[in-house]
Amino acid sequence: MSDSFDVIVIGSGPGGYVCAIRAAQLGLKTACVEKRATLGGTCLNIGCIPSKALLQSSEEFEKTKHALKDHGVLVEGVTLDLTRMQARKGEVVTANTKGVEFLFRKNKVTWLKGTGRITAPNSVDVDGTVYTTKNIIIASGSDSVPLPGVPVDEKQIVTSTGGLELDKVPGHLVVIGGGVIGLELGSVWRRLGADVTVIEFLDRIVPGMDTEIATAFQRILQKQGFKFRLGMKVTNAETAADGVTLTMEPAKGGPAETIKADIVLLSIGRRPYTEGLGLDAAGVELDDRKRVKVDKHYATNVPGIYAIGDVIAGPMLAHKAEDEGVAVAEILAGQAGHVNYGAIPSVVYTWPEVASVGATEEELKAGSIAYNVGKFPFTANGRARAMGDTDGFVKILADKTSDRLLGAHVIGPDAGTLIAELTTAIEFGASAEDVARICHAHPTLSEAVKEAALAADGRALHM
Repeated sequence: MSDSFDVIVIGSGPGGYVCAIRAAQLGLKTACVEKRATLGGTCLNIGCIPSKALLQSSEEFEKTKHALKDHGVLVEGVTLDLTRMQARKGEVVTANTKGVEFLFRKNKVTWLKGTGRITAPNSVDVDGTVYTTKNIIIASGSDSVPLPGVPVDEKQIVTSTGGLELDKVPGHLVVIGGGVIGLELGSVWRRLGADVTVIEFLDRIVPGMDTEIATAFQRILQKQGFKFRLGMKVTNAETAADGVTLTMEPAKGGPAETIKADIVLLSIGRRPYTEGLGLDAAGVELDDRKRVKVDKHYATNVPGIYAIGDVIAGPMLAHKAEDEGVAVAEILAGQAGHVNYGAIPSVVYTWPEVASVGATEEELKAGSIAYNVGKFPFTANGRARAMGDTDGFVKILADKTSDRLLGAHVIGPDAGTLIAELTTAIEFGASAEDVARICHAHPTLSEAVKEAALAADGRALHM
């Protein structure tokens, strides 16, 4: 038997490490179990951070090669150094993971290096050493969903992990799945020179996104060079020295056909990582999707065991997991931790970006909620024109009776930043009128937010 703790967190992703830090700040003796050689989980090591590094680098490459001439900047002989680009990505990842290590030391969080397994409601085995604790928090995250008939080797058929590590630009990249991860990585390799085809089982991309926004998004991606095969399911993949041959057929039935790719990116979603944690032996209940069942205080059915992040219900978003980590730490410290699930933004980091918070039009219609719509295009925004980034628009949904902001959706430049204002408005129960009456600096992209809020009452000023 080794040290005893107040809290042991299993997993050091955004939910886990933030939870551990907050618990330690509140005076709880805290440890965090992580089997990787570095902290940060999927997000920092092979997800959010490295993908954003490549998105930024590939955007700079494309801008230099194609867009700067519109600004009078002429650059000749632009070439790609993919080795350096990948090395920079690694440097960004290292800086972030080392940063978490520093925060652990600063806050006196003990890093238990190894694989954690719950052996009882108050004990965790880490590679043969058993630690006792008053509370266990499961923050083990998620991994890629497999597809029968499409065996991943992370060389020719890759998940997002292998898709971040390619050592050359594929001639033809086929992405299976029209969700966020596939479109982001597809954008990286398209900018660097690949032809990209997206195969999606549904008849639309980014399911769950407001339909009007998703339709505009697909149109913009097609303009950039993406090809889409919607309503198709992939049934088989055959690898050979010269590439991969995929067999697919209409989702609603019909004749099969094949498509050839140099690289296939399998990106049909993620599933909670609950295997090997000892949950069965501990008696922790899972739902029909293998997620850990918790109450509104993140408690499982077993006293002393809690869960947050991708292993419980809700959107698989790093910032959602972080907020849950803070909330459960504060609950354990006797405070009133809380997460407002109606005010959690989501962002697609393509260019233009796509960001949403709150309800979609489809959700409001399904709930028979009367609402007003306010929209404003970036083509009518002075700063967007000056930047040369006029694709997209801001869309605001407000309650028809009270004018309370119910949802907001942005497709356009820096949408991920612009959504923060609208998230704040929803968090504080603001109306579209409240947003419209805020003085926004000119000329800025955020003026499109103000104008969309005005448009919800039919009085936009600049269109």
